[in-house]
Amino acid sequence: MNPILSFIVILVGLYGLSTSKNIIKSVFSVTIIEAGTILLFLNLGVYEGGLIPILEAVGINMVDPLPQALMITTIVIGSTITSLALMLCIKIFHHFGSIEWKVIMKGDRS
Repeated sequence: MNPILSFIVILVGLYGLSTSKNIIKSVFSVTIIEAGTILLFLNLGVYEGGLIPILEAVGINMVDPLPQALMITTIVIGSTITSLALMLCIKIFHHFGSIEWKVIMKGDRS
């Protein structure tokens, strides 16, 4: 996979974040940015002709397993943060009666 595609995914998330008027769309845009960053790190951590470190004997052509381990941790933490942000969206909706950024920034309570 090409790292340029990872940058495209990150840019799609940034576009969604900058144009969203809804908090839930903003949360999902941040999740898309996170997925693009994970793809970028995984693309940079692999090279052509590299062997799988678990199945092959120890050698010089092994792919480093550290980026994959870090990205698995990032996926778990990211899903937790996304669920927490969606829970906060529910609390904001109960407090303000809306999940639109303009209504919340004005501070009007319905």
